[in-house]
Amino acid sequence: MHVLVNGVRLFVDVANPALVVDDRGTREKPALVMLHGGPGFDHVPFKNAFSALSDVAQVVFYDHRGNGRSEGSDPATWNLTQWGDDVKGLCDALGLAKPIVCGLSFGGFVAQSYATRYPDHPGKLILLSTAAAIDFERVFETFGRIGGDDARATAESYWTNPTAEGRARYIERCVPLYRHRRDRPKGPVHAIMKTEVALHFNGPNNEHGRFDFHADLRNITCPTLVVGGAHDPIVPISLIEATARSIPPHLVQFERLEACGHEIHGDAPEKVFPLLRNFITHGVPTSNPA
Repeated sequence: MHVLVNGVRLFVDVANPALVVDDRGTREKPALVMLHGGPGFDHVPFKNAFSALSDVAQVVFYDHRGNGRSEGSDPATWNLTQWGDDVKGLCDALGLAKPIVCGLSFGGFVAQSYATRYPDHPGKLILLSTAAAIDFERVFETFGRIGGDDARATAESYWTNPTAEGRARYIERCVPLYRHRRDRPKGPVHAIMKTEVALHFNGPNNEHGRFDFHADLRNITCPTLVVGGAHDPIVPISLIEATARSIPPHLVQFERLEACGHEIHGDAPEKVFPLLRNFITHGVPTSNPA
């Protein structure tokens, strides 16, 4: 369905009902709002995996403004401020109070924009394979360590001067390194690609290389789970660790997954989804040392 949010219609896809009726009566599951990666993709590539959380939450997917099946053709609105405002606007339109908001990769940038602009709105926050700021020199070094000189050169060429041709080479040579487990079968990517949105946002001279939420994350007021892969080339684990340190210690749970790259939910689903279920159900452990 399409929902009108801040002047555009966003495509929304709900995996399951919120109200559960069984022999014990009725109960309402919390809403888990999923923010997809990109930009320039849609929610479809991660829908099947994260729909598995339907047992503990009503899972709400949507395409960011300008992405996928959503409206929003004005490049002036392709920025983290607007995308963050859209999260709040969508929750208001759907009547979601204290939602659990989960952002993956670029979706995590949007989640941080939303949560720092509206710190009293989310009930919980989940940040997967994402960071409060991107250090491209560290990204290039990590690509080189994981994928060799060709991977480093390809990443550096794209992120310092984003072009459509460079993006195609990057997707071919570097994106496969997002998966630490190379033995995993790779199926087709069923996604609507919006290269123009990616080029507008990517690169150190555009917003991807300039945003920094570290200071604002200290205003977070809700329990927050931060999870990263030790072999993530595009969001190196040191950047994810620094993000967790910027959140008030009593509110954050940080998990470093040693056998994972950027696609943590594909590399180690047996670890990621129990973590998410436990956090959705119980929140940050009271003994959490972070």
